[in-house]
Amino acid sequence: MSKAEGRSPSDFDTLTGISLKPAYYQTILNTLPAVGFFEIHAENYLSKGGPARHYLHRIREQYSITVHGVGLSIGGEVSLNQDHLARVSQLLDEIQPTFFSEHLAWSSHDNAFLNDLLPVAYDEDTLQRVCEHIDQLQTALKRQVLIENPSTYFEFERSDRSEIDFITAMAERTGCGLLLDVNNVEVSCFNQQANPYEYLDAFPVKAVQQIHLAGHTLDQNPITPLKIDSHDEPVSGLVWNLYQHTLTRTGDCLTLIERDGNLPPLDELLAEAHVANSIRDHVRQERINELIV
Repeated sequence: MSKAEGRSPSDFDTLTGISLKPAYYQTILNTLPAVGFFEIHAENYLSKGGPARHYLHRIREQYSITVHGVGLSIGGEVSLNQDHLARVSQLLDEIQPTFFSEHLAWSSHDNAFLNDLLPVAYDEDTLQRVCEHIDQLQTALKRQVLIENPSTYFEFERSDRSEIDFITAMAERTGCGLLLDVNNVEVSCFNQQANPYEYLDAFPVKAVQQIHLAGHTLDQNPITPLKIDSHDEPVSGLVWNLYQHTLTRTGDCLTLIERDGNLPPLDELLAEAHVANSIRDHVRQERINELIV
């Protein structure tokens, strides 16, 4: 029996997913690894043809897909790019992903597109603009979207509320879901000299529908060292510990191992997914034990 034949639709909920990268296409189709789903960056699949779309459709026949947007710039000061939005909408209509997510960040201005996800100020004007953009996004895509908490390296002087308060209000006003990136929590709290466990304890977990786990790097600046959300290293022990704490608050939750650089052999990502599965199994069993007692 092949691994695919041993999978079931419920694997999407119970088995951790990994990022889908071109380096893994053929290995995935040859071996059909036991993962719950694959996640793509929307912007890598907006062309109407080509190898990427070909392999995406073949893998979609075997696995659930989630789509992660990186270019809609919902935190930007200008209106959403309607051409970009239409192309994303067409992609979602075509592959019918389980979730679509985007970032609480901005990455474009007018016709200039930046290769960064830049932070926003946490004030009422920004909150209103972000909510308007999320409303437009959910209307255009005809679905609830998940918004990811950012990785940050500084704070705006004009911010008049915490990131938690901003995200909570954003979710309440728009009805969007949340994607909780645990690595971003570690990175941001290290850079802002905050406690990541206190951040997670205050996070509006009722809106969380997906979790991301990734690796980071430490910038060895002798004056102010920063953690960089690089996605090119294995998940750190600190992030694994935060993940287990997160699940005690959220309960079992759809989880992705996110990797964008220094791509290892597929087996190494599958091993990280197995670690996440073990933590999820442990938390599920703890919940069951509490109910029995």
